[in-house]
Amino acid sequence: MSVTAAQGFTAAGIAAGIKANGNPDLALVVNNGPSLAAAGVFTSNRVKAAPVHWSEQVLRGAAVSAVVLNSGGANACTGPKGFQDTHATAEKVAQVLGGDFNAGEIAVASTGLIGVLLPMDKLLPGIETAAAALSADGGEAAAIAIKTTDTVHKTATVSQGGWTVGGMAKGAGMLAPGLATMLVVLTTDADLDSATLDKALRAATRTTFDRVDSDGCMSTNDTVLLLASGASGQVPAYEDFAEAVRKVCDDLARRLIGDAEGASKDIRIEVIGALTEDDAVEVGRSIARNNLLKCAIHGEDPNWGRVLSAIGTTKAAFDPDRLNVAINDVWVCRNGSVGDDRDLVSMKGREVRITADLANGSESAVIWGNDLTAEYVHENSAYSS
Repeated sequence: MSVTAAQGFTAAGIAAGIKANGNPDLALVVNNGPSLAAAGVFTSNRVKAAPVHWSEQVLRGAAVSAVVLNSGGANACTGPKGFQDTHATAEKVAQVLGGDFNAGEIAVASTGLIGVLLPMDKLLPGIETAAAALSADGGEAAAIAIKTTDTVHKTATVSQGGWTVGGMAKGAGMLAPGLATMLVVLTTDADLDSATLDKALRAATRTTFDRVDSDGCMSTNDTVLLLASGASGQVPAYEDFAEAVRKVCDDLARRLIGDAEGASKDIRIEVIGALTEDDAVEVGRSIARNNLLKCAIHGEDPNWGRVLSAIGTTKAAFDPDRLNVAINDVWVCRNGSVGDDRDLVSMKGREVRITADLANGSESAVIWGNDLTAEYVHENSAYSS
């Protein structure tokens, strides 16, 4: 599983002392080639963390030999010093790995509290420790080391035709379109160029990570990287490879939602009958972000009126008198009015399914969200302490 499922990769996860609680907080993933092809997508937040700015520059070279990731501090909103620290981190990795490694091919990713400088006196020696621990079995340790408020580490893999796509992710809050507050590293031993990786990655994130909306908050640090070692020697058809990347991203995205801070319900919102896909996505996001509806779902109340209210705030094309809503397959709203008996809806399970039919076309989209709980409020009010 994880980032070392594909041939050509080693990884490590260690406790460098960045986190005060002593938990693992530093991960290193190394591409041992022969190819160093890479692609990446990043947060669309206009306030970007220093590691995002750095890694965006690295990806312009379309080659990544290693990724160093830390939890316990986002290194966001830290000014020139924060960027200098990111540069120093990449330089340290290149120095420790030696050989042909250079800082310009090393991506950096950070996660944690915004507005706090990283303890470089702990992070830099930690890189030496992580490099010494690199292993083809180190994927799970790396996935554990990037957790923040996550309760579980998240990994996924797909193998076929002699090649593999594997990945790890962290994320439990600030999950909203524009990716999530997540760090994701995907690896493959397929022999593909950077342009192909970029095309497949953007197609996958568009319908997976970009459609996860737990709390409507967008992070400053979102990073999703796809690295190819070419170690299998296999050149899969683009369609097969793109689908494998999508499956891994979809698996990881669902794990993010399932571990969202304080959540007791995972909400699958499917918008059908839309005139355009953009309409479907806009409506789905509006429903996912409606706090009154999120509270109702937490209380297991099939309050379909709040669904209609959310739909009505969008610019999507629809006739209010033709809207239909189902909750857990019971059509509680028909033609913009009362439908089947809401008492027929059972919401006891973890997953709640909402179907919103705009009755105005053939396009559709699925957005995943969560309920709003007292635990979520507690988690985020106490986080900085």
